[in-house]
Amino acid sequence: MIARDTIDALPEPFRGPALAVALRVEDFPDATMLADLGMEDGFELTGLYDGIPVTEKSVMHQPEGPDVVWLFRRPILDEWADRGDVGIRALVSHVTIHEFAHHFGWSDDDIARIDRWWE
Repeated sequence: MIARDTIDALPEPFRGPALAVALRVEDFPDATMLADLGMEDGFELTGLYDGIPVTEKSVMHQPEGPDVVWLFRRPILDEWADRGDVGIRALVSHVTIHEFAHHFGWSDDDIARIDRWWE
């Protein structure tokens, strides 16, 4: 699986904590996810981090479940087909890294400052 290979290739300070996050692949985000994000079109969401970033966790944190990185197959394939300028491995790896960046406490603005992928 491309996403698992991407996680396995992370540098050691990140690989171990990333392996503790559940990785889920579904065809589309469910209606609750979309509603929580104020979105209507499931094709607009390629991935999602659901959890508490490591920068916000404390010893007082009582987990309700594992942190999860969700990857959505159909939106990823749709974007890949629409773009036509990037391989599927590169796109899946990019989405995977983006969602794990949220796990490590990075905001979308933080990620955008160093990753000009979407331009």
